[in-house]
Amino acid sequence: VQSPTASPLVEATMGGIRRTIGTAQHGKAPAVAEDVKAMCACLSDTLKGKRDRALLLVGFAGAFRRSELAALTLEDMEFCREGLKIHLRRSKTDQEGEGQVKGIPYGRNTDSCPVTALQEWLEASGITSGLILRSVNKWGQIGGGISDKDVARVVKYAASLAGFDAARYSGHSLRAGLATSAAAAGVSERIIMQQTGHKSERMVRKYIREGNIFRENAAGLVGL
Repeated sequence: VQSPTASPLVEATMGGIRRTIGTAQHGKAPAVAEDVKAMCACLSDTLKGKRDRALLLVGFAGAFRRSELAALTLEDMEFCREGLKIHLRRSKTDQEGEGQVKGIPYGRNTDSCPVTALQEWLEASGITSGLILRSVNKWGQIGGGISDKDVARVVKYAASLAGFDAARYSGHSLRAGLATSAAAAGVSERIIMQQTGHKSERMVRKYIREGNIFRENAAGLVGL
């Protein structure tokens, strides 16, 4: 029996709907490097501010999914001369648990260095084992681990402090922002995928197109 979706009438109807409402996908905005720097600059120097700064910078530099970021433990970390190695034991696209090691290099500026931000948070919080990102109550007391939804809340909160429209940002904005920023800086597809852990070129190429929309722009190259 032929599927009704293949009938000319259904195809014509769906075509009309697509022409009427469009097919563009309106996802959340990527938090590119300058966005993340602006967010971090607005955070306080309190214990919670230090945690949020570490979350934003490590999440961005490592292009982590929000669930991966929330699950990171100190046992996954290895500080070295070049920066920080993070052993990601399992990810969304690594169902067999082969793992991945991500390198987080020292930043050029102390204020936006992910390694420095993490070290300052760990020192201030006194965390010596287990989950690195934990809740902080209004009295500055450290609690248990945070959830993937908490990651999104921190991103939105920091975005609002920086004067951005918080509704446009989500926990995925950090991961998308690294890929987009790297593409705009001319980083190759292979190297971007090495950091993000993407198995498919399709999604990475979407970020590359967005990152290059002004860098490789015909209107911008004609001398207006």
